[in-house]
Amino acid sequence: MTTPQLQQTFRRRLLDGLAESIVAVGYRETTVADIVRRARTSRRTFYEHFAGKEECFVALLRDANAEMITQISAAVDPSTRWVTQVRQAIGAWIACAESQPGIVVSWIRDVPALGASGRDLQREMMAAFIRMVQTLSEADEWRAVRPEGVSRQLAILMLGGLRELIATTVEEGGRAGDITEVAVNATIALLAPPESLSLPS
Repeated sequence: MTTPQLQQTFRRRLLDGLAESIVAVGYRETTVADIVRRARTSRRTFYEHFAGKEECFVALLRDANAEMITQISAAVDPSTRWVTQVRQAIGAWIACAESQPGIVVSWIRDVPALGASGRDLQREMMAAFIRMVQTLSEADEWRAVRPEGVSRQLAILMLGGLRELIATTVEEGGRAGDITEVAVNATIALLAPPESLSLPS
């Protein structure tokens, strides 16, 4: 009988095997045989953890997004100016994206093809990122800028734009870090105090 710790080790190896295969050949071309070969384990072990490739993919993305949220939240110093907090958050986001570019693109491009389970996963993960943004915006420095906080609609607009920009940049052969300044400046403009905006009449 395997111990829970050993089971967790095998699960991690399988997820890492899938991640490696996505980077090498893409999610759609990846097979269970590819995953177990890269994980250096057996098909039997794979099916003890996952019903199939799609379930393994969903687990990989859940873990990756949870880790990204943790790293972004830890990188932000709530005592600094709000614009500095934006730069800290974007910097951490991009660092995570650069550490796993294939996964970032696969998340955006392959998840929709999963159908209903993909839509559920997208909603679940977007909700988690919205909670992160709204939690970060509860700091005193943010309250001075947006007393009402960052709305769900505004968070979706910001998060969706950043994800698409990173995915497009990586697909075109660039690095996620290439968009740092435009991402920071666009986010600052989007989240600036409403009264600071000067719109033409």
